[in-house]
Amino acid sequence: MILLPAVDIRDGRAVRLRQGHFDDETVYADDPLDAARSFVAAGARFLHVVDLDGAREGRPANLEHLGRITRELGVPVQYGGGLRSLSSVRAALGAGADRVVVGTAAYTDPDLLDGALATWGPRVLVAVDVRGGRVSVAGWTKETQMRGEDVIARLQQRGASRFVYTNVDRDGMLHGPDLAEIARVSAAVRGRFLYSGGIGSVEDLRALRDARLVNLAGVISGKALYERRFDVRAGQAALEDGG
Repeated sequence: MILLPAVDIRDGRAVRLRQGHFDDETVYADDPLDAARSFVAAGARFLHVVDLDGAREGRPANLEHLGRITRELGVPVQYGGGLRSLSSVRAALGAGADRVVVGTAAYTDPDLLDGALATWGPRVLVAVDVRGGRVSVAGWTKETQMRGEDVIARLQQRGASRFVYTNVDRDGMLHGPDLAEIARVSAAVRGRFLYSGGIGSVEDLRALRDARLVNLAGVISGKALYERRFDVRAGQAALEDGG
């Protein structure tokens, strides 16, 4: 498994939200490139960049920052937020993203997901963001009646095989992941997935490692890294055997 530090961008700054609420924000860097650079200097091998403005507006709003990060740092970046058209996906990849994360459009626009998967295949991941046990869309502002596992099953029937699963209720809270929930998600995923939400310590990472979920490819962490609960190298070591 790999550790992916998260760089969430809003109004040109690197921030973190609590439980996905836009009115509960902490700014950690005035320039997202500085935040990304610090993670790479600390040993990050991959970055997870979220365009929070794009998630709310329905179209990418921070491709300039994505381009700066990918040009200057030389590590793979996955990018999500507002990718609701094939042209937006193409623009994100053109700005340097190694992979893209499609959220709302995966549920509302079958043609977009089908086209993205047909064109870019393994470079396309689908976000499954769950709040209160149900999938949340439109930048976490709207809840559906769908359970995460049911959505994963349905999307896999359409060819999706890579997912980013986020427990929004735990996101930014540092209280640890729900291991039983993640085991259920693992059982539903036939391909690979990344987990995000609530990571607060290296012990949380070791618990995920020790769960031995063969399709859990990595863990996304933001606030715990910004607040120095652990550093990138310690986090990566905790995810590896014997770390």
